[in-house]
Amino acid sequence: MATEEGRNVVIAIDDSEFSEYAFDFYMDHAHRGSDHIILVHVPEYTHLTQAPLLTDPVVVAELIKEEEVKVKHLVDKYSEKMKKIHVGGKVKQMTGKVGEAIIEAAKGENAAMIVVGTRGMGKMRRTFLGSVSDYCLHHSPVPVLVCRHKPVNEHKK
Repeated sequence: MATEEGRNVVIAIDDSEFSEYAFDFYMDHAHRGSDHIILVHVPEYTHLTQAPLLTDPVVVAELIKEEEVKVKHLVDKYSEKMKKIHVGGKVKQMTGKVGEAIIEAAKGENAAMIVVGTRGMGKMRRTFLGSVSDYCLHHSPVPVLVCRHKPVNEHKK
């Protein structure tokens, strides 16, 4: 669960404000100086399967290229955040269903903790759409820190 230097902590990232809030919350409230951070990103290609003209290889290649640019921007963003606060770690890109991939990464990295954000979906939406944070809570062999992003109106108080 931990290296000689400290804990391995998996932080799930995507391009949402919820993910960034979870990263920042962990850094502000749970990070130990000896922690080794593993940022895990699982690109969701669901929009690719819903796009028309997917029989055209040129269209498919262009959509994949656009997704790769988004992923590079995301990795650069979090790498810069980690450099600014002098935190070591790495980025791991996984494939598959997001929740399952996060759990797989945590097991593979011998993580002591998983950190995820949550969109705070209601019970009905979560039932139909699923929830990565719920999946991680129910399937993780290690503690999961779920960071709920404050609603916009609470930021103004």
